[in-house]
Amino acid sequence: MANSSSGMAVNDECKLKFLELKAKRNHRYIVFKIEEKTQQVIVEKLGTPGATYDDFTNSLPANECRYAVFDYNFTTNENCQKSKIFFFAWSPDTSRVRSKMLYASSKDKFKRQLDGIQVELQATDPSEMSLDIVKGRAL
Repeated sequence: MANSSSGMAVNDECKLKFLELKAKRNHRYIVFKIEEKTQQVIVEKLGTPGATYDDFTNSLPANECRYAVFDYNFTTNENCQKSKIFFFAWSPDTSRVRSKMLYASSKDKFKRQLDGIQVELQATDPSEMSLDIVKGRAL
């Protein structure tokens, strides 16, 4: 188990969809899943550009780990429009221990494949990734 991260592949679609989110703003969010049978990270869900933060949080499974990115638009105190790309490591307390270990050991390698992430959040329940927390980390 300790060596599982070295064998974890990242499906090319993950990088492609992330580039679309970052450069073209084609997606508001992307949810990624580790496919345990094939030992690779794949795209599970894409959020439309008009999707809300609630749509994003509702797309994460209650009892399973996931990685996700969210393109957060906000206005600074100086009234400037900005956006930041957040990376989420979603690892609910109710998920399987093996799954938590797999996601934790593969996270850094996967995150390095997504060039342009500005903020990282780890959450074990929805309160740890509330919109207020995201706003606070963005400013």
